[in-house]
Amino acid sequence: MTQALRPTTAGSLFASDGKPHPLQDTLTVVTLVLGVLAFVTCFVDGLHLVASWAGLIGLLTGAYGQWISITTRERFGLIIGLGASGVGFLIGMANGGLFGGLIGG
Repeated sequence: MTQALRPTTAGSLFASDGKPHPLQDTLTVVTLVLGVLAFVTCFVDGLHLVASWAGLIGLLTGAYGQWISITTRERFGLIIGLGASGVGFLIGMANGGLFGGLIGG
């Protein structure tokens, strides 16, 4: 008897189904980039506008990406990006917000 050998991906965190998911992968990368941008700029004095907007857009793209994600690899990257976007957004909001005194003075 011969047994077909199949690679097992059940135990791997970065398991993929072997099919391309260009929209999900793009949303994952965009969320990660915006998350890093929001996280880094929220600690720089005077860049709260960048941090809050990048964080907000990162949260929205990450939420949509989670909704349509298929594999664990995509979800893992999205959660990391969502966390960084959330921290950047909240600290950016605490330091001046989305409009930073430009509206309502």
